[in-house]
Amino acid sequence: MQLQNVFVFINFLCIIYYCCRNLAEEIRHEWAKLLEEDDFSKDLEYLAYDIFDYFVKHNAELEAVDIMTEVNPERLISHVSASNYKRACSYLTATAKYLAGPDDELVLDTVFAIYLARKEFVRALQIALFLYKLRYVRQIFEACDDLLQKQQFCFILARHGVHFELDDNMVMDDDDREQLQAIINNFELRKGFLSLARDIEVMEAKSPEDIYKAHLLSGRASVGTTVDSEWQNLAATFMNAFVNAGFRQDKLMTDAAEASSGVSSCNWLFMNTGEGKISAAASLGMILLWDIGPRGAKVYKLVRSKDSFVIAGALLGVGIMNCGINHDLDPALRILRNYVDKGEPTIRICAIMGLGIAYANTKDYQIRDMLIEVLQDTNTALDVIAFTSISLGLVFVGSSDGDVAEVISEAARDHKISDLGDPLSRLLPLGLGLIYLGKQDGDIVDFFQNLNKKSKKHCDITLFSCAYAGTGNINKVQLLLRQCTRQFDKCGVDQRTAVLGIAMIAMAEEIGLNMAIRSLEHLLQYGELNIRRAVPLALALLCISDPKVTVMDTLSRLTHDPDSEVAMAAIISLGLVAAGTNNARVAAWLRSLSSYYCNNASALFCVRIAQGLVHLGKGLLTLNPYHSDRFLLSPCVPLSIAELLRRNMAEN
Repeated sequence: MQLQNVFVFINFLCIIYYCCRNLAEEIRHEWAKLLEEDDFSKDLEYLAYDIFDYFVKHNAELEAVDIMTEVNPERLISHVSASNYKRACSYLTATAKYLAGPDDELVLDTVFAIYLARKEFVRALQIALFLYKLRYVRQIFEACDDLLQKQQFCFILARHGVHFELDDNMVMDDDDREQLQAIINNFELRKGFLSLARDIEVMEAKSPEDIYKAHLLSGRASVGTTVDSEWQNLAATFMNAFVNAGFRQDKLMTDAAEASSGVSSCNWLFMNTGEGKISAAASLGMILLWDIGPRGAKVYKLVRSKDSFVIAGALLGVGIMNCGINHDLDPALRILRNYVDKGEPTIRICAIMGLGIAYANTKDYQIRDMLIEVLQDTNTALDVIAFTSISLGLVFVGSSDGDVAEVISEAARDHKISDLGDPLSRLLPLGLGLIYLGKQDGDIVDFFQNLNKKSKKHCDITLFSCAYAGTGNINKVQLLLRQCTRQFDKCGVDQRTAVLGIAMIAMAEEIGLNMAIRSLEHLLQYGELNIRRAVPLALALLCISDPKVTVMDTLSRLTHDPDSEVAMAAIISLGLVAAGTNNARVAAWLRSLSSYYCNNASALFCVRIAQGLVHLGKGLLTLNPYHSDRFLLSPCVPLSIAELLRRNMAEN
């Protein structure tokens, strides 16, 4: 009898609960109608509050959040408790991705306020960076009293690539403030990177032969016997730079090279010819990544060379070496500004791109004025204009700066990119797209209205893809899929751009990513040749530095495709998917491909590039732009050691 009474009581509670749920749903619908009619009912609001309180007291946080987000989201801040605020905030953060603006921003503002009130400062900082509201970051520093926690905030800001200045209100002590600012400015990044490398004993420099592992190819065709030595040297240069990135020593370009192999850095530099010298000189900046101290002088010395190709490469190397470093002396600006408006086009281009790489996401108006002058000069060649737009896009990435965007669009109209015959002309809309990266289309105007229909379509697709990059908007993915079914020009530029746009939009979250992979496999099976050539690169964008087995198997199959462009794109994509992971399976495939393509210079060159990417920084660097459990997308920091510990823990 007693057990029966318990069951009756439980059924009674369930009936009350479901009645409240149904009543809450009816209130939500009625509230929406009142808002449309511009009416207001105080009684309905009070009833909603009563139901909300009932849900909160009975651990039904999700239902409470649903009804209160319709009526008054701010009430959540004061009514969630220490036991249920985490569930409520996680649910609100997840649902915000499916809301249209400005409702999504309002919900995330509420989440930030809850986290801040509960002193969950790290979570609050992630929300602030997602909204890109630096005033919220300031509030977090002012509310937190723990110095160690503030150091954690600074490391997150540095990983995200945010240019942020601390003041007396955020950190009282001058020494502490200087130390924290150094973390944000990445002054200590090189020391931390090398300390980690020493701890796991990977400091010893590696040569290209250590990656080739030709002894494992015994019994098969010798590697590169019929390939031009110039291509071999250039491939070795790239591989050497990728593998030894940030380690300050290698066996080709630094002082350690002569002691270990008998080949001086100067000799190796001139073993490359023409544009190959640019790559060789710039590779030294990759090896000395983040090292702007005395060792960095090796790159600065090359700027005084008499060879224009070496000068150009050194200027690019200066930009790479200063990537992500914010120094008061601005060594990159002091050197590169002297070559922006004079010299050969190659030197100007490398100086301009060096500025873009060194000052990415800084919104530096001094660099803006300098590069705008280049765009507004009617006598400037198209190649210089194209790379200047990319550099401006990097500096003002995701800023929605209308003035910079208008200057780039005017340059596109003045230089008549109507036929898109020159591939460099396609960089102009890409530079414009970087300015609106991930900002959706709220502030975007029709920048290309004066172009002809064919060029306008390509430019609009590029801008559209960048604007929705990382948003996971399934409706926009469907629009781009429809674009893939249409033929706009003979070379299929628009279709390939749409395929890459699908990957850029869908890379935000796991479910959308898997759906995009399946859609790309259908395009690979039923699409035209132009679409198939873009699919491998799209797969690489979706899973960059994240080697998923299904994607790796697809790319491995495509490396033997009858179409050479598809095969080479798949080879490079294998390197991008496994970049910085030291993935043994991909490394074995690439060694096999080096034997298979031993007589094909172009394909073998791609194999070498992919091998270098797989062993990027000896496994300590990543190209994955996502961090904080794939919640935040860093717009400008391509190299990071943030994923290393997670990967090592998973492997162990």
